[in-house]
Amino acid sequence: MKEIIQILAEIVNNLHDFILFFVSDTLNSNATDKDLHFWIMGIIGIIIFLFVLFLSNLISRMRFGITILSFLYTFTVMVVLVFAIEIQQALTSRGNMEFQDAAVGLWGFIVFFMVFAVLSSLFLLVKNFFKQSK
Repeated sequence: MKEIIQILAEIVNNLHDFILFFVSDTLNSNATDKDLHFWIMGIIGIIIFLFVLFLSNLISRMRFGITILSFLYTFTVMVVLVFAIEIQQALTSRGNMEFQDAAVGLWGFIVFFMVFAVLSSLFLLVKNFFKQSK
């Protein structure tokens, strides 16, 4: 996993240098590194936001839309968290940085969520059963 992150970091660094060169030389701009980060991250962020907004509006109209959105948000946070922990382990040498560790951690969340979903479903079934029998 460490090698994958190093390759991805190299790709991002090369892309960064290419964009900075293109903006500075080709467009005759005096753009700084901070200007580049402002524009690129701003554009990427707004594109992601618009996509998420569109998707969230579609999902929120579904029967369990809020639950689905909560799961997606939590899963996204968990992906960031497990990879941050793995990167921290590599930087501090306090464990082995392995993709498998991250995958197993995410699997743990999915299993616990499935238990939650089953228990919630049982609760709703029992609740509806007693509601209909009155």
